[in-house]
Amino acid sequence: MVRSRSLPLALLRAGAYAFVVVWSLLPIVFIVASSFKRQTDIFVYPPRFLFTPTFDNYLTLWQRYDGFFATLGNSLIVSIGATLLAGTVSFFAGFAYSRYSSRLLAGSAVYMIAIRLLPPIVVTLPLFPAIDYLHLSDTHAVLIILYATFWVSLYTMIVKTFVDEIPRELDEAALMDGASQWQLLWRVILPLCLQGMTAGAIFVFIYSWNEFLFALIFTTQHAKTAPLLISEMMGAIDGAEWGVLFAGVTLQLLPVVALVMLAQRHIIAGLTSGAVKG
Repeated sequence: MVRSRSLPLALLRAGAYAFVVVWSLLPIVFIVASSFKRQTDIFVYPPRFLFTPTFDNYLTLWQRYDGFFATLGNSLIVSIGATLLAGTVSFFAGFAYSRYSSRLLAGSAVYMIAIRLLPPIVVTLPLFPAIDYLHLSDTHAVLIILYATFWVSLYTMIVKTFVDEIPRELDEAALMDGASQWQLLWRVILPLCLQGMTAGAIFVFIYSWNEFLFALIFTTQHAKTAPLLISEMMGAIDGAEWGVLFAGVTLQLLPVVALVMLAQRHIIAGLTSGAVKG
C-alpha cells in the first residue's frame, strides 16, 4: 500500500522537475540554436530542429557591431569592480553585525534592508543631478559604486550568517595567542566564511553583468555595457536582425552560465545559509 502511494507521488515529483527544467532551458536553447541559423529559418513554422549551422551571424556581429565586444569589456570591468567593492565592505560589515550589538547597528541593518526593497528607479532619479555635478556620468566608477551599494545589504547579511556559525571561542583563542584584530579577520574569519563570500560575490557579479536601468541612465558611450547595445540592436530603425541579435545574446549569456555551472555549490550554500541550525 505504501509503495502504491509513493509511486504516483514520485512520478508527479519527477514530472514537476522535468517541467521546470524544460521551462527554464527552452528559451536559452532557442536563443543559442537560433544564433546559428539563417534569418529565414529562425521563425519558420513548423520549427526546424535539424539544420546546417552557420557562423554568419557571429561574423556580422563582429563586422557591423564592432563596439559590442568593447561593451562586453565594460561589463566585465564594472562587474569585477562592483564585486570587489561590495565584497570588501560586506566582509567588514558582516563581521561587525555578527560580533557586536547595539541599537545603532540594529537600526542600520533595518535601514539597509529597507533601501534594498525600494524600486531602483526611486533611488536612481534623485542621484542623477549629483552624479552629473561630480562629472561621474558615463564612467565605470559610477556603475561600480551603484551596483555595489545596491547589493551590499544582502551581501552583508549572507556574510553575517556565515560568521555567526564561527564559534566565538576561535576569536578568543586567536586573540589570546597574540593575534591582532586584523590577523583575526584575515587568518581566522575570512577562510572560514569564504564560501559565503564566494556566494555573495557570484550574486553581485551576475546582477552587475545583466543590469540595465542604471547603465541606461548613467552611461552614454564610454562606459556602455552589453545589455544596452543589445537593446539598441532590438530597436534598430530597419528592424532587428534576429540572428545577429541572438548571437550577441549568446555571447553575453555564456560567461554567466559558465560561472553559475562552476560555482553552483557556493550559490546553493549562500541561498540556504542559516536555514538549518545544528
